[in-house]
Amino acid sequence: MVKLTKIYTRSGDTGTTGLVDGSRVSKTDARMAAIGDVDEANSAIGVAVAALGNSGSDGDMAAALMRIQSDLFDCGADLATPGEDFTPSPMTLRIVAAQVDRLEQEIDAMNEELAPLASFILPGGSAAAGALHVARATVRRAERTAVSMANAANPAALTYLNRLSDYLFVAARYVNKSGAGDVLWVPGATR
Repeated sequence: MVKLTKIYTRSGDTGTTGLVDGSRVSKTDARMAAIGDVDEANSAIGVAVAALGNSGSDGDMAAALMRIQSDLFDCGADLATPGEDFTPSPMTLRIVAAQVDRLEQEIDAMNEELAPLASFILPGGSAAAGALHVARATVRRAERTAVSMANAANPAALTYLNRLSDYLFVAARYVNKSGAGDVLWVPGATR
């Protein structure tokens, strides 16, 4: 367990920040941008959790999203660990295939209860679905930023972020009364 006794260290006052191995990089480094975007995605998921509440199927969804928030902390630690060896160890957090597999299983389970899409949907519907769409778009940005790290990012972390955006899309439809509350795009409707 992490124990923080002091929140500020002043070590970042010069525009650099420390990585897991003790090295320092500019706060504008692609690695730090990816870590920041993952953190922002995690915060957006927190807003969705707050919008859901904790009863019934919404409570189940909130619990699943909180597990994902823990995964995103693991992802941030993964991205903050330089090197080309992406093997996890007791001292090195890495995203692993089992985390991606769990997302896929949960996507499939939710999708079984949804009507097939007949149109693109607009972000919205319920407040919780809207928050999930914001989280989805934020995860997409985190994925793009992590990809910009080139070969310095764990391929499993990139896959996890890609699958997570799919998960959040399906979750938004799921909380929108199993898709019945989706807001459909009508092409050219405002011409």
